[in-house]
Amino acid sequence: MADTKTLSGVRYSPAMDEKTHEQTYRGFVRFVEIATGVVICWVLALAVGGIREAWLTAILGVVLSSVAGAAGALAPGIGWKAPAAVAVLLALYLAFA
Repeated sequence: MADTKTLSGVRYSPAMDEKTHEQTYRGFVRFVEIATGVVICWVLALAVGGIREAWLTAILGVVLSSVAGAAGALAPGIGWKAPAAVAVLLALYLAFA
């Protein structure tokens, strides 16, 4: 838990590991970004299946978004951009097919 006895603007107390804390926070934020992109892809895939009745395309979209999420998690440079690309493809299919 956070130490509530310190003044605002003061750095971490010596008992806290600043580097590990910051790495954990960055990892959590990165996970939330990627997971949000994958969930958006799943919603779009369900819309493609339900509205366009293209369930094989919807299944392919779910599989691609899962692979893109894993790639984004393993490659920090890619991050949320991989699931976003799949989301754009699913949205285009939903709009124009």
